[in-house]
Amino acid sequence: MSTHPAVHGGTATARLHDAVNSGDLDHVLRTIDEVVHPGLLFHAPVPTGLTGVQALKQVWTVLLRAFPDIRVETEDVITEGDKVVSRNTVTGTHLGEYRGLPPTGRPVRYQEIFILRLAEGRIAEIWGVVDVLAQLRQLGMLPDGI
Repeated sequence: MSTHPAVHGGTATARLHDAVNSGDLDHVLRTIDEVVHPGLLFHAPVPTGLTGVQALKQVWTVLLRAFPDIRVETEDVITEGDKVVSRNTVTGTHLGEYRGLPPTGRPVRYQEIFILRLAEGRIAEIWGVVDVLAQLRQLGMLPDGI
């Protein structure tokens, strides 16, 4: 796990990172309330149609129910001004329903890149790119080569 100060050490990004790796949904949701600005702008495709803080909470609710052992390993962090960029590797085991697929017990490993903008010490804006195709292939929902 990265020891970069933007990821570890009490900042909003560090606290959220530690919470999502705890596997404790209640802890994740409480931490979101504490470190994410209530007017969060969340620029990532969310299938539920929710926005802002509610969309972020829904994403983590779905992920932790589907992959209770999910881990987000930070590979690289770049900070500049009020922004933090992280390149992560996500791993987990499919043990709960996900996108309509019953548990398969299959492991997943995929990449993601997130940009977080901070304001007043809280996460105010998030842009995310997640390799959902790799995730869905590993779960058997898409054939290789797509």
